[in-house]
Amino acid sequence: QHESDAIAQRLSARGYLDVSRQQEADAENVSVCIVNTCAVTQKAAMQSRQAVRHLSRRFPGARILVTGCYAATDRGAVASIAGVDRVLAQREKLHVADLLASGSMQTGERTSDLFPGAVTASRTRPILKIQDGCQAFCTYCIVPYARGRSCSMPPDEVIRNLSLLGDAGFHEAVLSGIHLGCYGADLDPPVALHDLLAAIEKEKCIGRLRLSSIEPREFTDALLDLMASTDRICPHVHIPLQSGSDRILERMGRPYSAACFADLVRRIRLRLPDASIGVDVMAGFPGETDGDFNRTAELLESLPVTYLHVFPYSPRDGTPAAGFPEQVPPPVKKERTARLREIGKKKKHAFFASFRGKSRTVLVEGKTDRETGLTRGITDNYIPVLIEGGPARENTLVSCTIQRVDRTGRVFGTPA
Repeated sequence: QHESDAIAQRLSARGYLDVSRQQEADAENVSVCIVNTCAVTQKAAMQSRQAVRHLSRRFPGARILVTGCYAATDRGAVASIAGVDRVLAQREKLHVADLLASGSMQTGERTSDLFPGAVTASRTRPILKIQDGCQAFCTYCIVPYARGRSCSMPPDEVIRNLSLLGDAGFHEAVLSGIHLGCYGADLDPPVALHDLLAAIEKEKCIGRLRLSSIEPREFTDALLDLMASTDRICPHVHIPLQSGSDRILERMGRPYSAACFADLVRRIRLRLPDASIGVDVMAGFPGETDGDFNRTAELLESLPVTYLHVFPYSPRDGTPAAGFPEQVPPPVKKERTARLREIGKKKKHAFFASFRGKSRTVLVEGKTDRETGLTRGITDNYIPVLIEGGPARENTLVSCTIQRVDRTGRVFGTPA
């Protein structure tokens, strides 16, 4: 999202009009279509191909430029799609405006080729990507092949970009990365993520920060201590589990045990009692038995987590796991995925309901819920709130009291 917003912003600065969010765009006036692809699952790759074909048919006179992870991992397949004008490498994607203006791009090994910096797109919570790449090479994951080795934005650049967002009137930014917990390991001298956050806290360059996913082994005591000591970092963490079976974790190449993960979650809940704790979990990894899956389900049911991102295992060509024996049949993966999602649904509802009668600071996002017509916002601890009692102004911070949670999990609040 961040990279796509950056491409659009740079093109807008050159006089292009972004019509990607318009339902009806004039085909004759659309000169270029850019598809920033994903490859994390087979479905994502398929949807990327479908998007390219759809745009080629809808805008036959436009240039079709394709970039992103799927384009990086299967360049030949992308280039062979009818209508594709050019396939761009990862380091070229931010220079599309130069390509369209002059027909050439000057790219290399510069940090600026990977990090767009501050992007003031149509979001109340802008993303700032501060890390890219990964060299963990989990056996199921295509991302290291698509993104390359870990690379970090220097701390002074992070602070400068957050200051730009703060000066532009944003109250919150989301720090993101492919492998965020590895931030700074490639810098000279190295900088740990908690040291960067401490520097941001000292500079007070933006109201509040939210962190994207951090690996269990990289969620350090120092990071937890810092989060517990400040209101500037939102009490919201997202940590990948993938499996509750140590045997499967080892086959995945994940460097922790289920017991270590459980201990981390309990320590986070102890230090950050109001925190939202999100978890990634995968169903149907090759060789996953009923016993392995049950261990995962039982572990998640026993832990004080808030919500689950559940994915059925998707074999990716070029990764070791794609060639593993004992591939789990699709119906079994579907059944296991459904059971985990039901656990996640119950956990989320219980967490939301625990805040009835309590007040939290809500960032008003300005979007309107279709069914109720109410304005939507998000609390510091990641509870989506429908704000009753009249419209609230977009991009403002409002203290709201949680009034109720309906059967579908929608949360309603009123300004305190």
